Amino acid sequence: MATVILLRHGRTTANTGGVLAGWTPGVALDETGGQQARAVAERLAKVPLAAVVSSPLERCRQTAEAVAAGRDLEVRTDERLGEARYGEWTGRPLKELVKDPLWKVVQQHPSAAVFPGPEGEGLAQTQARAVAAVRAWNAELGKDAVWLACSHGDVIKAVLADALGMHLDSFQRIVVDPASISVVSYTDTRPFVVRVNDTGGDVAALLPQPRRRRRRAPSSDAVVGGGAGPGR
Repeated sequence: MATVILLRHGRTTANTGGVLAGWTPGVALDETGGQQARAVAERLAKVPLAAVVSSPLERCRQTAEAVAAGRDLEVRTDERLGEARYGEWTGRPLKELVKDPLWKVVQQHPSAAVFPGPEGEGLAQTQARAVAAVRAWNAELGKDAVWLACSHGDVIKAVLADALGMHLDSFQRIVVDPASISVVSYTDTRPFVVRVNDTGGDVAALLPQPRRRRRRAPSSDAVVGGGAGPGR
């Protein structure tokens, strides 16, 4: 049962400034975001990770590198975990975007939302590539692996919606805060969503559990001749 820890990057100036960063280069963690990254790295320090995989965008790589620090792991990047490609919406203030008719589609019927411009993609495409990435890494790392994927809010929400068996049109009901972890375990039959938007809970449950030794069945001698039976 492969388990992925979905980590959203820490806070950035785009988050506080109300700007849709998208694939804008150079958007980095702010001071609070750096503290959040170090804090989540400390929380996860005892969890043995088979891999740390990140969106190629700087804010995610910074967060992932904080988690990988002190481990014998190199952060690996996967474009499929990158932010939704917002096309012409990229870099624009949210207060402007809410006036665009497409905003209501994104909020109420996101499976039909396709962002404008030659580089824009549909949210359904975002979900498909992100889910494909998670399942591919599960297969590569093995069924017993616990690994971390550092990505973005909409991407993580889309992966969680898939794991929950929810239609993408309901994914806006899921909240994924900066530096939060969400956890999904994948079995041969179905995914199990273990936690969502966890920003401070205990992570002991993510540690490998010791295998229980099977008890030997008592021998016939022990049953018949051993112990203090009736009349002894």
